[in-house]
Amino acid sequence: MADPQGFLKHTRELPEKRAVAERKQDWKELYEPMAEARTRQQASRCMDCGVPFCHSGCPLGNIIPEFNDAVYQEDWQLAYEILSETNNFPEFTGRICPAPCEAACVLGINQPPVAIEHIEKSIAEEAFKRGYARPQPPQSRTGKTVAVVGSGPAGLAAAAQLNKAGHTVTVYERNTRIGGLLRYGIPDFKLEKHVIDRRIELMEAEGITFEVNANVGENVDAKQLVRQCDAVVLAGGSTIPRDIPAPGRELKGIHFAMSFLDQNNKRVAGDDLSHLEEIHARGKDVVVIGGGDTGADCVGTSNRHGANSVTQIEIMPMPPAMRDEHSWPNWPMILRTSTSHEEGCDRKFAMLTEAFLGDDEGNLRAIQVVEIRWQKDAVGRNTFVKQEETRREIPCQLLLIAAGFLHPQHQGLLEKLGVGLDARKNVAASPEHNYQTSVPKVFAAGDMRRGQSLVVWAIAEGRECARAVDAFLSEGDSSLESRDSGKLALTV
Repeated sequence: MADPQGFLKHTRELPEKRAVAERKQDWKELYEPMAEARTRQQASRCMDCGVPFCHSGCPLGNIIPEFNDAVYQEDWQLAYEILSETNNFPEFTGRICPAPCEAACVLGINQPPVAIEHIEKSIAEEAFKRGYARPQPPQSRTGKTVAVVGSGPAGLAAAAQLNKAGHTVTVYERNTRIGGLLRYGIPDFKLEKHVIDRRIELMEAEGITFEVNANVGENVDAKQLVRQCDAVVLAGGSTIPRDIPAPGRELKGIHFAMSFLDQNNKRVAGDDLSHLEEIHARGKDVVVIGGGDTGADCVGTSNRHGANSVTQIEIMPMPPAMRDEHSWPNWPMILRTSTSHEEGCDRKFAMLTEAFLGDDEGNLRAIQVVEIRWQKDAVGRNTFVKQEETRREIPCQLLLIAAGFLHPQHQGLLEKLGVGLDARKNVAASPEHNYQTSVPKVFAAGDMRRGQSLVVWAIAEGRECARAVDAFLSEGDSSLESRDSGKLALTV
Protein backbone atom coordinates (compact mmCIF):
# COMPACT_ATOMS: atom_id res chain seq x y z
CA MET A 1 0.00 0.00 0.00
CA ALA A 2 1.80 3.10 -1.25
CA ASP A 3 0.12 5.71 0.94
CA PRO A 4 -1.80 4.34 3.95
CA GLN A 5 -3.58 7.67 4.31
CA GLY A 6 -4.23 8.35 0.63
CA PHE A 7 -7.96 7.64 0.86
CA LEU A 8 -8.17 9.99 3.87
CA LYS A 9 -6.26 12.86 2.28
CA HIS A 10 -7.82 12.85 -1.19
CA THR A 11 -11.32 12.52 -2.58
CA ARG A 12 -12.26 11.10 -5.97
CA GLU A 13 -11.38 13.24 -8.98
CA LEU A 14 -11.85 12.64 -12.69
CA PRO A 15 -10.59 14.56 -15.73
CA GLU A 16 -12.51 17.70 -16.63
CA LYS A 17 -15.03 17.38 -19.45
CA ARG A 18 -14.98 19.74 -22.39
CA ALA A 19 -17.75 22.32 -22.33
CA VAL A 20 -21.07 21.04 -23.68
CA ALA A 21 -21.36 23.81 -26.29
CA GLU A 22 -17.90 22.92 -27.60
CA ARG A 23 -18.11 19.14 -27.64
CA LYS A 24 -21.51 19.08 -29.36
CA GLN A 25 -19.83 20.60 -32.41
CA ASP A 26 -17.43 17.71 -33.04
CA TRP A 27 -16.89 13.97 -32.59
CA LYS A 28 -13.77 14.14 -30.45
CA GLU A 29 -13.48 12.49 -27.06
CA LEU A 30 -15.08 14.28 -24.15
CA TYR A 31 -12.34 14.60 -21.55
CA GLU A 32 -9.47 17.01 -21.10
CA PRO A 33 -6.02 15.62 -20.22
CA MET A 34 -5.40 15.17 -16.51
CA ALA A 35 -2.02 15.92 -14.94
CA GLU A 36 0.05 12.85 -14.09
CA ALA A 37 0.43 14.03 -10.49
CA ARG A 38 -3.35 14.04 -10.04
CA THR A 39 -3.62 10.55 -11.48
CA ARG A 40 -0.96 9.33 -9.02
CA GLN A 41 -2.94 11.01 -6.27
CA GLN A 42 -6.01 9.07 -7.31
CA ALA A 43 -4.04 5.83 -7.32
CA SER A 44 -2.95 6.56 -3.74
CA ARG A 45 -6.58 6.27 -2.62
CA CYS A 46 -6.47 2.50 -3.20
CA MET A 47 -6.44 0.80 0.21
CA ASP A 48 -4.79 -2.44 -0.98
CA CYS A 49 -7.61 -4.33 0.75
CA GLY A 50 -6.90 -7.70 2.28
CA VAL A 51 -9.82 -9.00 0.21
CA PRO A 52 -9.94 -6.75 -2.87
CA PHE A 53 -13.53 -7.04 -4.05
CA CYS A 54 -12.64 -5.05 -7.17
CA HIS A 55 -11.14 -8.32 -8.47
CA SER A 56 -14.49 -10.05 -8.30
CA GLY A 57 -16.26 -7.03 -9.75
CA CYS A 58 -14.05 -7.10 -12.85
CA PRO A 59 -14.92 -9.86 -15.36
CA LEU A 60 -11.25 -9.89 -16.38
CA GLY A 61 -9.94 -10.22 -12.83
CA ASN A 62 -7.67 -7.21 -13.27
CA ILE A 63 -5.02 -7.00 -10.55
CA ILE A 64 -6.09 -3.55 -9.47
CA PRO A 65 -4.34 -2.81 -6.15
CA GLU A 66 -0.99 -3.82 -7.66
CA PHE A 67 -1.24 -1.57 -10.71
CA ASN A 68 -2.53 1.28 -8.54
CA ASP A 69 0.57 0.95 -6.37
CA ALA A 70 2.83 0.92 -9.44
CA VAL A 71 1.19 4.13 -10.72
CA TYR A 72 1.67 5.82 -7.35
CA GLN A 73 5.36 4.78 -7.45
CA GLU A 74 5.61 6.27 -11.00
CA ASP A 75 6.56 2.87 -12.41
CA TRP A 76 4.35 3.05 -15.50
CA GLN A 77 6.10 0.14 -17.18
CA LEU A 78 5.35 -2.19 -14.29
CA ALA A 79 1.78 -0.88 -14.13
CA TYR A 80 1.30 -1.73 -17.82
CA GLU A 81 2.85 -5.17 -17.42
CA ILE A 82 0.49 -5.96 -14.53
CA LEU A 83 -2.56 -4.65 -16.38
CA SER A 84 -1.64 -6.45 -19.61
CA GLU A 85 -1.50 -9.79 -17.80
CA THR A 86 -5.29 -9.81 -17.59
CA ASN A 87 -6.49 -7.23 -20.12
CA ASN A 88 -5.45 -7.13 -23.78
CA PHE A 89 -7.08 -3.76 -24.45
CA PRO A 90 -7.00 -1.40 -21.45
CA GLU A 91 -7.21 1.57 -23.83
CA PHE A 92 -10.73 0.36 -24.74
CA THR A 93 -12.01 -0.61 -21.30
CA GLY A 94 -10.49 2.54 -19.79
CA ARG A 95 -12.83 4.53 -22.02
CA ILE A 96 -16.06 2.57 -22.42
CA CYS A 97 -16.38 0.11 -19.54
CA PRO A 98 -19.11 0.94 -16.98
CA ALA A 99 -16.53 -0.06 -14.34
CA PRO A 100 -18.16 -2.80 -12.24
CA CYS A 101 -14.82 -2.88 -10.41
CA GLU A 102 -15.58 0.57 -9.01
CA ALA A 103 -19.02 -0.57 -7.85
CA ALA A 104 -17.24 -3.35 -5.90
CA CYS A 105 -14.49 -1.09 -4.49
CA VAL A 106 -14.30 -1.44 -0.68
CA LEU A 107 -13.71 2.30 -0.34
CA GLY A 108 -17.06 2.77 -2.09
CA ILE A 109 -18.91 1.52 0.99
CA ASN A 110 -18.76 4.95 2.59
CA GLN A 111 -16.76 7.15 0.17
CA PRO A 112 -16.58 7.70 -3.59
CA PRO A 113 -14.69 4.67 -4.99
CA VAL A 114 -11.19 4.70 -6.44
CA ALA A 115 -11.12 6.07 -10.01
CA ILE A 116 -10.03 2.70 -11.41
CA GLU A 117 -11.25 3.23 -14.97
CA HIS A 118 -9.39 6.54 -15.34
CA ILE A 119 -6.22 5.00 -13.92
CA GLU A 120 -6.53 2.09 -16.36
CA LYS A 121 -6.84 4.44 -19.33
CA SER A 122 -3.89 6.50 -18.06
CA ILE A 123 -1.69 3.39 -17.81
CA ALA A 124 -2.54 2.41 -21.39
CA GLU A 125 -1.90 5.88 -22.78
CA GLU A 126 1.41 6.23 -20.93
CA ALA A 127 2.43 2.80 -22.24
CA PHE A 128 1.85 3.84 -25.85
CA LYS A 129 3.51 7.20 -25.31
CA ARG A 130 6.59 5.75 -23.62
CA GLY A 131 6.95 2.76 -25.95
CA TYR A 132 6.01 0.03 -23.48
CA ALA A 133 3.13 -1.05 -25.71
CA ARG A 134 5.10 -2.62 -28.50
CA PRO A 135 4.77 -5.73 -30.70
CA GLN A 136 5.60 -8.97 -28.90
CA PRO A 137 5.40 -11.75 -31.49
CA PRO A 138 5.74 -15.32 -30.23
CA GLN A 139 9.24 -16.76 -30.21
CA SER A 140 8.10 -19.82 -32.17
CA ARG A 141 5.08 -21.06 -34.10
CA THR A 142 3.13 -24.25 -33.44
CA GLY A 143 2.13 -24.85 -37.04
CA LYS A 144 -1.54 -24.76 -36.07
CA THR A 145 -3.95 -22.38 -37.84
CA VAL A 146 -6.96 -20.71 -36.26
CA ALA A 147 -9.70 -18.64 -37.92
CA VAL A 148 -11.48 -16.06 -35.76
CA VAL A 149 -14.81 -14.92 -37.21
CA GLY A 150 -15.65 -11.44 -35.98
CA SER A 151 -13.30 -8.59 -35.07
CA GLY A 152 -15.13 -7.13 -32.09
CA PRO A 153 -13.63 -7.21 -28.59
CA ALA A 154 -14.18 -10.96 -28.12
CA GLY A 155 -12.63 -11.83 -31.48
CA LEU A 156 -9.68 -9.50 -31.02
CA ALA A 157 -8.97 -10.85 -27.54
CA ALA A 158 -9.15 -14.45 -28.73
CA ALA A 159 -6.86 -13.65 -31.65
CA ALA A 160 -4.31 -11.87 -29.45
CA GLN A 161 -4.14 -14.74 -26.98
CA LEU A 162 -3.98 -17.50 -29.60
CA ASN A 163 -1.23 -15.65 -31.42
CA LYS A 164 0.62 -15.29 -28.12
CA ALA A 165 0.47 -19.09 -27.79
CA GLY A 166 2.21 -19.39 -31.17
CA HIS A 167 -0.71 -20.35 -33.39
CA THR A 168 -1.18 -18.71 -36.79
CA VAL A 169 -4.32 -16.59 -36.56
CA THR A 170 -6.49 -14.97 -39.21
CA VAL A 171 -9.39 -12.69 -38.23
CA TYR A 172 -12.33 -12.41 -40.62
CA GLU A 173 -14.50 -9.27 -40.58
CA ARG A 174 -17.52 -8.80 -42.85
CA ASN A 175 -17.32 -5.00 -42.72
CA THR A 176 -14.77 -2.73 -44.39
CA ARG A 177 -12.75 -2.03 -41.24
CA ILE A 178 -11.64 -4.02 -38.21
CA GLY A 179 -13.22 -3.43 -34.82
CA GLY A 180 -16.79 -4.74 -34.83
CA LEU A 181 -18.88 -3.10 -32.13
CA LEU A 182 -15.91 -0.97 -31.06
CA ARG A 183 -15.76 0.69 -34.44
CA TYR A 184 -19.35 0.70 -35.61
CA GLY A 185 -21.46 0.68 -32.46
CA ILE A 186 -19.68 3.15 -30.15
CA PRO A 187 -19.59 6.85 -31.11
CA ASP A 188 -16.26 8.57 -31.61
CA PHE A 189 -16.95 10.96 -28.74
CA LYS A 190 -16.55 7.93 -26.46
CA LEU A 191 -13.91 6.05 -28.44
CA GLU A 192 -12.01 7.75 -31.25
CA LYS A 193 -11.16 5.22 -33.91
CA HIS A 194 -7.45 5.99 -34.07
CA VAL A 195 -7.29 4.21 -30.71
CA ILE A 196 -8.50 1.02 -32.43
CA ASP A 197 -6.20 1.52 -35.42
CA ARG A 198 -3.20 1.86 -33.12
CA ARG A 199 -3.93 -1.49 -31.49
CA ILE A 200 -4.64 -3.26 -34.79
CA GLU A 201 -1.29 -2.10 -36.17
CA LEU A 202 0.42 -3.57 -33.14
CA MET A 203 -1.44 -6.89 -33.53
CA GLU A 204 -0.49 -7.06 -37.21
CA ALA A 205 3.14 -6.50 -36.26
CA GLU A 206 2.79 -9.48 -33.91
CA GLY A 207 1.80 -11.69 -36.84
CA ILE A 208 -2.01 -11.67 -36.86
CA THR A 209 -3.67 -11.45 -40.29
CA PHE A 210 -6.89 -9.46 -40.76
CA GLU A 211 -9.30 -10.01 -43.65
CA VAL A 212 -12.02 -7.39 -44.22
CA ASN A 213 -15.07 -7.63 -46.51
CA ALA A 214 -14.95 -11.30 -45.54
CA ASN A 215 -18.49 -12.42 -44.65
CA VAL A 216 -18.04 -16.02 -43.55
CA GLY A 217 -21.10 -17.94 -44.65
CA GLU A 218 -21.61 -15.65 -47.62
CA ASN A 219 -18.55 -14.71 -49.69
CA VAL A 220 -16.28 -16.96 -47.57
CA ASP A 221 -17.26 -20.64 -47.47
CA ALA A 222 -17.89 -21.51 -43.81
CA LYS A 223 -17.46 -25.28 -44.08
CA GLN A 224 -14.32 -24.96 -46.16
CA LEU A 225 -12.87 -22.61 -43.54
CA VAL A 226 -13.48 -25.26 -40.87
CA ARG A 227 -11.86 -27.92 -43.07
CA GLN A 228 -8.72 -25.91 -43.77
CA CYS A 229 -8.13 -24.68 -40.21
CA ASP A 230 -7.21 -26.55 -37.07
CA ALA A 231 -9.79 -24.55 -35.10
CA VAL A 232 -12.40 -21.85 -35.71
CA VAL A 233 -13.62 -19.33 -33.15
CA LEU A 234 -17.05 -17.76 -33.71
CA ALA A 235 -16.95 -14.31 -32.11
CA GLY A 236 -19.70 -12.39 -33.84
CA GLY A 237 -22.11 -10.19 -31.95
CA SER A 238 -25.69 -10.45 -30.76
CA THR A 239 -27.02 -8.55 -33.74
CA ILE A 240 -30.76 -9.23 -33.96
CA PRO A 241 -32.43 -6.26 -32.22
CA ARG A 242 -35.53 -6.41 -30.05
CA ASP A 243 -38.37 -4.72 -31.90
CA ILE A 244 -41.44 -2.82 -30.68
CA PRO A 245 -44.37 -4.19 -32.71
CA ALA A 246 -46.78 -1.35 -31.98
CA PRO A 247 -49.36 -0.08 -34.51
CA GLY A 248 -47.69 2.14 -37.12
CA ARG A 249 -44.37 0.29 -37.00
CA GLU A 250 -44.18 0.44 -40.81
CA LEU A 251 -43.97 4.25 -40.90
CA LYS A 252 -40.92 5.94 -42.39
CA GLY A 253 -38.64 7.43 -39.75
CA ILE A 254 -38.43 4.43 -37.40
CA HIS A 255 -35.02 2.78 -37.13
CA PHE A 256 -33.05 0.50 -34.86
CA ALA A 257 -30.43 2.29 -32.78
CA MET A 258 -27.52 0.31 -34.16
CA SER A 259 -28.43 1.22 -37.75
CA PHE A 260 -28.31 4.87 -36.73
CA LEU A 261 -25.00 4.58 -34.86
CA ASP A 262 -23.37 2.35 -37.48
CA GLN A 263 -24.20 4.78 -40.27
CA ASN A 264 -23.03 7.78 -38.29
CA ASN A 265 -19.69 6.18 -37.42
CA LYS A 266 -19.17 5.43 -41.10
CA ARG A 267 -20.10 9.04 -41.92
CA VAL A 268 -17.53 10.35 -39.43
CA ALA A 269 -14.93 8.01 -40.91
CA GLY A 270 -15.60 9.43 -44.39
CA ASP A 271 -17.13 6.27 -45.86
CA ASP A 272 -19.33 6.44 -48.96
CA LEU A 273 -22.97 6.26 -47.79
CA SER A 274 -24.61 7.04 -51.13
CA HIS A 275 -26.09 3.53 -51.30
CA LEU A 276 -27.86 3.91 -47.93
CA GLU A 277 -31.05 5.62 -46.84
CA GLU A 278 -29.87 8.55 -44.75
CA ILE A 279 -30.70 8.39 -41.04
CA HIS A 280 -30.06 11.85 -39.62
CA ALA A 281 -31.49 13.83 -36.71
CA ARG A 282 -30.91 17.34 -38.05
CA GLY A 283 -33.89 19.57 -37.20
CA LYS A 284 -36.05 16.65 -36.03
CA ASP A 285 -37.83 15.77 -32.82
CA VAL A 286 -36.03 12.57 -31.83
CA VAL A 287 -37.38 9.91 -29.48
CA VAL A 288 -35.12 7.13 -28.23
CA ILE A 289 -36.88 4.09 -26.75
CA GLY A 290 -34.56 2.33 -24.31
CA GLY A 291 -32.69 3.68 -21.31
CA GLY A 292 -29.35 1.87 -21.60
CA ASP A 293 -25.94 2.87 -22.91
CA THR A 294 -26.94 2.39 -26.55
CA GLY A 295 -29.89 4.72 -26.03
CA ALA A 296 -27.59 7.29 -24.43
CA ASP A 297 -25.24 7.02 -27.42
CA CYS A 298 -28.21 7.82 -29.67
CA VAL A 299 -28.93 10.88 -27.53
CA GLY A 300 -25.38 12.20 -27.85
CA THR A 301 -25.28 11.52 -31.58
CA SER A 302 -28.66 13.22 -32.16
CA ASN A 303 -27.52 16.32 -30.31
CA ARG A 304 -24.41 16.51 -32.47
CA HIS A 305 -26.60 16.23 -35.56
CA GLY A 306 -28.54 19.29 -34.44
CA ALA A 307 -31.83 17.66 -33.40
CA ASN A 308 -34.70 19.99 -32.56
CA SER A 309 -35.43 17.97 -29.39
CA VAL A 310 -34.35 14.66 -27.88
CA THR A 311 -36.55 12.53 -25.61
CA GLN A 312 -35.51 9.21 -24.11
CA ILE A 313 -38.22 6.80 -22.92
CA GLU A 314 -37.72 3.94 -20.48
CA ILE A 315 -40.51 1.50 -19.59
CA MET A 316 -39.08 0.79 -16.14
CA PRO A 317 -39.52 3.22 -13.22
CA MET A 318 -36.84 5.77 -12.41
CA PRO A 319 -34.08 4.12 -10.31
CA PRO A 320 -33.01 5.70 -7.01
CA ALA A 321 -30.29 8.36 -7.07
CA MET A 322 -28.20 6.60 -4.40
CA ARG A 323 -27.26 2.94 -4.07
CA ASP A 324 -28.91 0.82 -1.42
CA GLU A 325 -26.57 0.24 1.52
CA HIS A 326 -27.01 -3.51 1.10
CA SER A 327 -26.15 -3.58 -2.62
CA TRP A 328 -22.36 -3.53 -2.22
CA PRO A 329 -20.33 -5.17 -3.77
CA ASN A 330 -22.89 -5.94 -6.48
CA TRP A 331 -23.70 -3.70 -9.39
CA PRO A 332 -26.20 -1.15 -8.02
CA MET A 333 -29.43 -0.22 -9.75
CA ILE A 334 -29.20 3.56 -9.57
CA LEU A 335 -30.02 6.48 -11.84
CA ARG A 336 -27.07 7.03 -14.16
CA THR A 337 -26.71 10.31 -16.00
CA SER A 338 -24.31 10.04 -18.91
CA THR A 339 -22.39 12.80 -20.62
CA SER A 340 -24.92 12.56 -23.46
CA HIS A 341 -27.77 13.32 -21.09
CA GLU A 342 -25.87 16.39 -19.87
CA GLU A 343 -25.88 17.69 -23.43
CA GLY A 344 -29.66 17.86 -23.58
CA CYS A 345 -32.34 15.21 -23.17
CA ASP A 346 -35.83 14.93 -21.71
CA ARG A 347 -35.87 11.59 -19.89
CA LYS A 348 -39.17 9.78 -19.29
CA PHE A 349 -39.52 6.76 -16.99
CA ALA A 350 -42.35 4.25 -16.48
CA MET A 351 -43.75 5.13 -19.88
CA LEU A 352 -45.19 2.74 -22.47
CA THR A 353 -45.20 3.38 -26.21
CA GLU A 354 -48.63 2.37 -27.51
CA ALA A 355 -48.55 3.45 -31.15
CA PHE A 356 -46.58 5.24 -33.85
CA LEU A 357 -48.57 7.98 -35.59
CA GLY A 358 -47.99 9.09 -39.17
CA ASP A 359 -48.96 11.75 -41.66
CA ASP A 360 -50.77 11.25 -44.97
CA GLU A 361 -47.51 10.40 -46.75
CA GLY A 362 -46.53 7.58 -44.40
CA ASN A 363 -43.97 9.55 -42.41
CA LEU A 364 -43.73 9.36 -38.64
CA ARG A 365 -45.07 12.51 -36.99
CA ALA A 366 -45.57 11.50 -33.30
CA ILE A 367 -45.80 8.60 -30.88
CA GLN A 368 -48.66 7.80 -28.52
CA VAL A 369 -47.53 7.05 -24.97
CA VAL A 370 -49.09 6.37 -21.59
CA GLU A 371 -47.57 6.38 -18.12
CA ILE A 372 -47.65 3.12 -16.19
CA ARG A 373 -47.49 2.06 -12.55
CA TRP A 374 -45.51 -1.06 -11.71
CA GLN A 375 -46.86 -3.50 -9.13
CA LYS A 376 -46.77 -7.18 -8.12
CA ASP A 377 -49.48 -9.56 -9.26
CA ALA A 378 -51.05 -12.32 -7.14
CA VAL A 379 -48.03 -14.64 -7.55
CA GLY A 380 -45.39 -11.94 -7.06
CA ARG A 381 -44.54 -11.20 -10.69
CA ASN A 382 -43.87 -7.64 -11.84
CA THR A 383 -46.71 -6.20 -13.89
CA PHE A 384 -47.98 -2.74 -14.70
CA VAL A 385 -51.22 -0.80 -14.89
CA LYS A 386 -51.76 1.95 -17.44
CA GLN A 387 -52.57 5.38 -16.06
CA GLU A 388 -55.24 6.10 -18.65
CA GLU A 389 -55.53 9.81 -17.88
CA THR A 390 -51.84 10.30 -18.85
CA ARG A 391 -52.18 9.12 -22.48
CA ARG A 392 -50.74 11.70 -24.88
CA GLU A 393 -48.71 12.29 -28.02
CA ILE A 394 -45.02 13.23 -28.25
CA PRO A 395 -43.93 14.91 -31.50
CA CYS A 396 -41.42 12.69 -33.29
CA GLN A 397 -40.03 12.49 -36.80
CA LEU A 398 -37.14 10.15 -35.95
CA LEU A 399 -37.71 7.18 -33.63
CA LEU A 400 -34.71 5.09 -32.54
CA ILE A 401 -35.33 1.70 -30.95
CA ALA A 402 -32.62 0.87 -28.41
CA ALA A 403 -34.38 -1.98 -26.61
CA GLY A 404 -31.51 -4.46 -26.63
CA PHE A 405 -30.72 -7.54 -28.70
CA LEU A 406 -32.25 -11.01 -28.88
CA HIS A 407 -29.55 -13.31 -30.30
CA PRO A 408 -26.97 -13.57 -33.10
CA GLN A 409 -27.91 -13.72 -36.76
CA HIS A 410 -28.70 -17.32 -37.65
CA GLN A 411 -28.95 -16.90 -41.41
CA GLY A 412 -25.67 -17.54 -43.18
CA LEU A 413 -22.75 -18.59 -40.99
CA LEU A 414 -24.58 -20.38 -38.16
CA GLU A 415 -27.11 -22.16 -40.35
CA LYS A 416 -24.47 -23.31 -42.83
CA LEU A 417 -22.23 -24.68 -40.08
CA GLY A 418 -25.21 -26.25 -38.31
CA VAL A 419 -24.08 -25.31 -34.81
CA GLY A 420 -26.45 -26.05 -31.94
CA LEU A 421 -28.31 -23.25 -30.19
CA ASP A 422 -29.31 -22.82 -26.57
CA ALA A 423 -32.75 -21.93 -25.21
CA ARG A 424 -32.12 -18.22 -25.87
CA LYS A 425 -31.09 -18.96 -29.48
CA ASN A 426 -27.45 -18.12 -28.83
CA VAL A 427 -24.70 -20.50 -29.91
CA ALA A 428 -24.49 -23.36 -27.41
CA ALA A 429 -20.88 -23.48 -26.20
CA SER A 430 -20.63 -23.33 -22.41
CA PRO A 431 -17.42 -22.86 -20.40
CA GLU A 432 -18.16 -26.28 -18.88
CA HIS A 433 -17.70 -27.70 -22.37
CA ASN A 434 -14.59 -25.63 -23.06
CA TYR A 435 -16.47 -23.19 -25.30
CA GLN A 436 -16.85 -25.91 -27.94
CA THR A 437 -19.93 -25.91 -30.14
CA SER A 438 -21.73 -28.98 -31.46
CA VAL A 439 -19.48 -28.86 -34.54
CA PRO A 440 -15.99 -30.37 -34.11
CA LYS A 441 -13.13 -27.83 -34.07
CA VAL A 442 -15.58 -24.89 -33.79
CA PHE A 443 -15.67 -22.75 -30.64
CA ALA A 444 -17.71 -19.67 -29.69
CA ALA A 445 -17.23 -16.68 -27.41
CA GLY A 446 -18.63 -13.26 -26.62
CA ASP A 447 -22.12 -11.99 -27.29
CA MET A 448 -22.73 -14.73 -29.86
CA ARG A 449 -22.42 -17.25 -27.02
CA ARG A 450 -23.56 -15.46 -23.84
CA GLY A 451 -25.92 -12.88 -25.31
CA GLN A 452 -25.75 -9.10 -25.23
CA SER A 453 -23.26 -7.97 -22.62
CA LEU A 454 -20.42 -5.57 -21.80
CA VAL A 455 -17.22 -5.04 -23.78
CA VAL A 456 -15.23 -6.15 -20.75
CA TRP A 457 -17.17 -9.43 -20.68
CA ALA A 458 -16.49 -9.90 -24.39
CA ILE A 459 -12.74 -9.53 -23.80
CA ALA A 460 -12.91 -11.96 -20.88
CA GLU A 461 -14.84 -14.45 -23.02
CA GLY A 462 -12.34 -14.15 -25.87
CA ARG A 463 -9.43 -14.81 -23.52
CA GLU A 464 -11.04 -17.83 -21.85
CA CYS A 465 -12.15 -19.28 -25.18
CA ALA A 466 -8.61 -18.85 -26.54
CA ARG A 467 -7.29 -20.80 -23.56
CA ALA A 468 -9.74 -23.62 -24.34
CA VAL A 469 -8.73 -23.62 -28.02
CA ASP A 470 -5.04 -23.66 -27.11
CA ALA A 471 -5.60 -26.67 -24.84
CA PHE A 472 -7.53 -28.38 -27.66
CA LEU A 473 -4.73 -27.75 -30.17
CA SER A 474 -2.03 -28.73 -27.69
CA GLU A 475 -3.87 -31.90 -26.64
CA GLY A 476 -3.41 -30.92 -23.03
CA ASP A 477 -3.11 -27.91 -20.76
CA SER A 478 -2.87 -24.41 -22.17
CA SER A 479 0.09 -22.13 -21.62
CA LEU A 480 -2.27 -19.14 -21.58
CA GLU A 481 -3.38 -17.48 -18.36
CA SER A 482 -6.90 -18.02 -17.10
CA ARG A 483 -8.78 -15.34 -15.21
CA ASP A 484 -7.36 -16.71 -11.96
CA SER A 485 -3.94 -18.02 -12.97
CA GLY A 486 -2.75 -14.62 -14.18
CA LYS A 487 -3.78 -13.09 -10.91
CA LEU A 488 -2.00 -15.74 -8.86
CA ALA A 489 1.16 -15.47 -10.91
CA LEU A 490 1.58 -11.85 -9.91
CA THR A 491 0.36 -11.97 -6.33
CA VAL A 492 1.93 -15.11 -4.88
